[in-house]
Amino acid sequence: MIPCPAQDAKFRAGLFILLPNYYLCSILTNTKTTFMKYKIIVLDLDGTLTNNKKEITPHTLDVLTRAQEKGIKIVLASGRPTYGIAPLAEKLQLSKYEGYILAYNGGEIIDWKTGELMYKNLLDQDVLPYLYKCANDNNFAIVTYDGEYVLTEHPDDEYVLKEALLNVMKIKKVDNFLEAVKHPIAKCLIVGEPTRLAELEKEMYEHLKDRMGVFRSEPYFLELVPKGIDKAQSLAVLLKELGMTKDEMIAIGDGFNDLSMIKYAGMGVAMGNAQQVVKDNADFITLTNEEDGAAYAIEKFMSEE
Repeated sequence: MIPCPAQDAKFRAGLFILLPNYYLCSILTNTKTTFMKYKIIVLDLDGTLTNNKKEITPHTLDVLTRAQEKGIKIVLASGRPTYGIAPLAEKLQLSKYEGYILAYNGGEIIDWKTGELMYKNLLDQDVLPYLYKCANDNNFAIVTYDGEYVLTEHPDDEYVLKEALLNVMKIKKVDNFLEAVKHPIAKCLIVGEPTRLAELEKEMYEHLKDRMGVFRSEPYFLELVPKGIDKAQSLAVLLKELGMTKDEMIAIGDGFNDLSMIKYAGMGVAMGNAQQVVKDNADFITLTNEEDGAAYAIEKFMSEE
């Protein structure tokens, strides 16, 4: 079945029409017609930009290259550390086309052409003992990052191995997590079985909601980040710096941590393989990541000059 626009509040007032390879035309009930040209595309990585092999397909690469050649900016927005995003940024030639990386779910913004760190928000070190205790009490592994390494006391944990593989990073075993983490960090990650992790998420959120962000990027990854950090808020910082508005932005994603940017963007696109809550809040639902869904959506909305 061909994907169709989601029926959310943004479009209950009128009709939603796609003009392939040209413009989005929203015909409202007052008969006013607005043509919108998108200038920036924000892409989640896993389950969105990449297929299940964690690769960018030739077709998706071609579509994104053509978009960049038209002057459209690309932002890779992920919960991954910068080191884990870099290979995909190079594949897309973001340095050539002046693209951006949004790492740690928005904890860092990097201009990939200049290498400038445009924005950074660090985790409060005082909260680390509580995070560590929550992980240990529930028999979960907790990890953080140091350069090319994933730091953990549990190097053989299946979900730690998944995180390292995902980011193409090495695992460094530490004897004591708290003693090993003396450097500034942007986030921690508690990993484990999804059902039990969901229960821990509720408990930790209630305890920490006034101090920091607690949410899952995947059913088995619980993100622990500085307060106020999510993709939408960091994208607002970037848009202001670039002199763009959210109405000029397409955001494409599939996971819980993509929800804020999909709701925020002028055009929020959910992948066909997205979590249901993401689909429910999207303006458009595209094909899956195994069907080049991101490329499909971009070709639909990409303006021709």
